[in-house]
Amino acid sequence: VIDATSLGWGSRVKGFIACFVIGCLCSLLGSCLLWVPRKGLVLFAVFYTLGNIASIGSTLFLMGPVKQLKRMFEPTRLIATTVMLLCLVLTLCSAFWWRKEGLALLFCILQFFALAWYSISFIPFAR
Repeated sequence: VIDATSLGWGSRVKGFIACFVIGCLCSLLGSCLLWVPRKGLVLFAVFYTLGNIASIGSTLFLMGPVKQLKRMFEPTRLIATTVMLLCLVLTLCSAFWWRKEGLALLFCILQFFALAWYSISFIPFAR
């Protein structure tokens, strides 16, 4: 369990919970900001993406960063990881760089499905 870090199990669980709660709050805040006139869709895309990144980052506390990265890029979940990371990046690019709100919403939807696919890849025989 302790792979490349010196945190104890209690600290790891606290870090996981804190990161996961922050991720859920960011996603919830993004959903609430969706209805703000003019900038709502961009704010939704940004907070929803940051929430997903924080939620994924929370698992780094449980497994350790090195083991997590190794497991993310195993051959059985390489495609799921790549699609998920690509959707995260494309959501932020469409919100900030391209300034296409409809595209940002599309990538948020794809991000949801990609994250679900990625999460299911960790459950044995679920794929």
